[in-house]
Amino acid sequence: MGASRTVHLRIEGRVQGVGFRYWAADRARQLHLVGWVRNRRDGAVEGVFSGPEAAVERMLALCAEGPPDAAVARVEIVGEGTAAYDAFTIEPTV
Repeated sequence: MGASRTVHLRIEGRVQGVGFRYWAADRARQLHLVGWVRNRRDGAVEGVFSGPEAAVERMLALCAEGPPDAAVARVEIVGEGTAAYDAFTIEPTV
């Protein structure tokens, strides 16, 4: 089995009201990642993606593009580490 990676992301731009959370959750599940995604009251989207290193790298690239109606201005890795998630979920806005 390959190396695992967990990243905590902050995604900025036009990322709310465009289905970003649902799109990200679908992509994460397709890549067999676990973690979560949520909107932030400041207009950003935040998420934790954990799984095989190559799949996390792919998710980072996908988040930089976003769904069709999004306009991603910035993807920032705000943390890296380990995770203990069983699935991928959409969490309440904070």
